[in-house]
Amino acid sequence: MTEKRTQDQDRAENKDTPQPPFTDPRELARNLARFLEQGGKVVRSLAARSKENAGPYSTSSEISEATKVLGQVARQWVNEPVKLVGAQGKLLQGYADLWGRSLRRFLGEEVEPVVKPDPGDGRFKDPDWSESQFFDFWKQAYLLTARWAEEMVEDTEGLDEEDRRKAEFYVNQISSALSPSNFALTNPEVIRETLASNGENLVNGMAQLAADLQESKDLLRIHQTDLEAFEVGRNLAVTPGKVVFQNDIIQLIQYAPATETVYEIPLLIVPPWINKYYILDLVQEKSFIAWAVAQGFTVFVVSWVNPGESLSAKTFEDYMKEGVLEAVSAVQKATGQKKINALGYCVGGTLLAATLAYMAAKGDDRIASATFLAAQVDFSEAGDLLVFIDDAQLKALEEMMAEFGYLDGSRMAAVFNMLRPRDLIWPYVVNNYLLGKQPLPFDLLYWNSDSTRMPAANHIFYLREFYLENKLAKGEMELGGERLQLNKIDVPIYEMATREDHIAPAESVFKGAKLFSGPVRFVLAGSGHIAGVVNPPARNKYQHWTGIKPSSKKHPTATLRDWLKNAKEHPGSWWPDWGKWLAKRSGDKIPARQPGDGELKPIEDAPGSYVKMRYS
Repeated sequence: MTEKRTQDQDRAENKDTPQPPFTDPRELARNLARFLEQGGKVVRSLAARSKENAGPYSTSSEISEATKVLGQVARQWVNEPVKLVGAQGKLLQGYADLWGRSLRRFLGEEVEPVVKPDPGDGRFKDPDWSESQFFDFWKQAYLLTARWAEEMVEDTEGLDEEDRRKAEFYVNQISSALSPSNFALTNPEVIRETLASNGENLVNGMAQLAADLQESKDLLRIHQTDLEAFEVGRNLAVTPGKVVFQNDIIQLIQYAPATETVYEIPLLIVPPWINKYYILDLVQEKSFIAWAVAQGFTVFVVSWVNPGESLSAKTFEDYMKEGVLEAVSAVQKATGQKKINALGYCVGGTLLAATLAYMAAKGDDRIASATFLAAQVDFSEAGDLLVFIDDAQLKALEEMMAEFGYLDGSRMAAVFNMLRPRDLIWPYVVNNYLLGKQPLPFDLLYWNSDSTRMPAANHIFYLREFYLENKLAKGEMELGGERLQLNKIDVPIYEMATREDHIAPAESVFKGAKLFSGPVRFVLAGSGHIAGVVNPPARNKYQHWTGIKPSSKKHPTATLRDWLKNAKEHPGSWWPDWGKWLAKRSGDKIPARQPGDGELKPIEDAPGSYVKMRYS
């Protein structure tokens, strides 16, 4: 009895451990009735939505595309019956092995599992997934089936590269959705919570789903974090500075110095316009901008407008001229310097590369060096995003944007979430709707939910000219009457890719780095598109690799794998490596500049008004 009381006390003190079963059947019954009532409202809401034209990147459009692509895979296998029987036999043998080992375990024998989750798979971290034979069986059966389906696509003959990529993508979507962790009756944590709370978790979860549906437009917006915990300008994007220039599409922020002296040559940061710049200025301990200022650089950043219908005609060329080139001129006026260094992140880096090619064609040498963070210029290996880009999908997207003049940010957010459904969709379905919990505060996920619109003309150009036709890498793109040639860019370049990037795959970034003619320092960072970039040195996380120039004549490297064979691994963040590289290209130290010291006078305090624009 003493041992039992101790366990109960421990459970009361630690709410992460399993709770005792319910003791009030009537309360459970009442909650189940409330759950069914809420569920009826949700079903009616979903039924009403299904009648609407959801457009590109919606659930209905993706189901249609998945059905078409996976139908091709099925037809290929039907045409090879002997091979199909062999594949089916392999799956059945896996099930037989699982059943046999489960029976031996039931009889008390220690057995090794037939299949184990990947090391980073957080879906099955609850101890009951391994300790309970029932849940362990469902886990292994699921993993066997999911991996078998992935192998079926890999082994399918007769598929072109585009269809194979789509098939792999949709199999991943389906297998992620069908995980036993996503269902109340096969998730041990949900069952415990249901018994402990008398079903209150299901009632709360259904109420949260109903509320999310009401707040969402045609795409369900699942809350990934506590949106009330953060505010831009209060605890995000708080590095001191002033807006010193603005036009229709940008505000330019100059940051106040944090050192008595600064490097002579200033730094201009060009972030992506498909989301907001403060990914580089999150809470202070994660702020790349604050860190760069602390190293003695005079930092400017472009803050893109969140455009409405009035800016629908703004083109990619406008973003180059009114965005990057006007920002370059403004930095010159603010500092009195003829040369500046520039940095571009993601699509901001793609825009910066196109601008550098345009400047090279015009004989404009104001940018002394360029840094590219997870930015592509060659899109031939652009990864899973290519799934969403073909002639038919672009035509549908163009027709939808013609109505409003822009692409709503929620659609792009949905696309990025679909690239990693196991991490960015289903954990929040389980937490919010099955466990009935509120999501925890997380600055990065707040930023992820703070989406922006994209002008129709710019966005279609970007998708068609870069992703679909890859014109920049081929030397076929024209902007402002100039043909853009990347091999005309001869300034020093710092090219950073991240090893687990789903948006700008490292192989794609590496391939693009070969197209520049100047000295290139290629660095590969650990983790992915966001965490690999936003990796402060103080956290001592991940690692990075340095090596020779990707297109070195002495040591030609055909692929990223070849490059890695001779690369040197370093622990921790890449930021200090970049800081040293940039310092060598930033001139002498001079007394620190304050925003407003030059020709441009402050307009308002950072972070400015453009970044705070939100649309419901």
